[in-house]
Amino acid sequence: MDRIAWLIGHVRSLYQYDIVSLTLIQYRSMSDPATDQLGDQHPHRQDAAREPGARHPIPRGEHARQRVLQAALSVLADEGLAGFTMQAVAHRAGASKATVYRHWTSRGALLVAAMDRGFQPFPLPATGHLRTDLIELVSRLEALVSGQPFPQLMAVFIDAAERDPALTSLQVELTERRREPLQRLLLEARQRGDIPPATDLELAVDFLAGPAFYRRFIAHRAFPDDYATAVVDHVLTAIGHSTTDKIENP
Repeated sequence: MDRIAWLIGHVRSLYQYDIVSLTLIQYRSMSDPATDQLGDQHPHRQDAAREPGARHPIPRGEHARQRVLQAALSVLADEGLAGFTMQAVAHRAGASKATVYRHWTSRGALLVAAMDRGFQPFPLPATGHLRTDLIELVSRLEALVSGQPFPQLMAVFIDAAERDPALTSLQVELTERRREPLQRLLLEARQRGDIPPATDLELAVDFLAGPAFYRRFIAHRAFPDDYATAVVDHVLTAIGHSTTDKIENP
């Protein structure tokens, strides 16, 4: 009986010790927000403690906006639309999701802003001659589709626009913006009388811009030397442009 009484007393003392220990653990967890109910640090808080510089909130303003947009274009080119998330963009920019959401309320809004930044039109040339101005624009287009990240962005966006009517409208708007410099040069040339009044400007722009896209995205062929010059000369000959500036600017 004495042995049984001793065992009962021993178990009771252990139970009382556990109650005290649990009370202390719960008290610590209430006073330390970095611990959970069992007194262990939360994994994400441990990571934050180990990596104090892992996320530096980028400053508010235009610099922050442009930095996030550049990161968005990078994610879109590398991961495609499926990997284009607010979290992925924030991580690439070295920012928090709160910083991203401060400027754009949704993934769609960020995508639109990023594509708008990546599809800015070329500055208008001012050589004073239609042929040389067109050669400069077509040469820039050739360089654009030859390097990265534009071809990757274009491929992703064309695919997405085929599936989403809202993105289709955006693609039309961005494409029209890129066609504008060519249209303006041709319109001014028609007003000056350099090309016939009946010239179909839309078709002429198609003929000028289309070959570069076909060669890069469909045929996957490199551009030969003087490709832009050959395209411009063929189009101008077809629409009846005077070739006097060809002699002035060989």
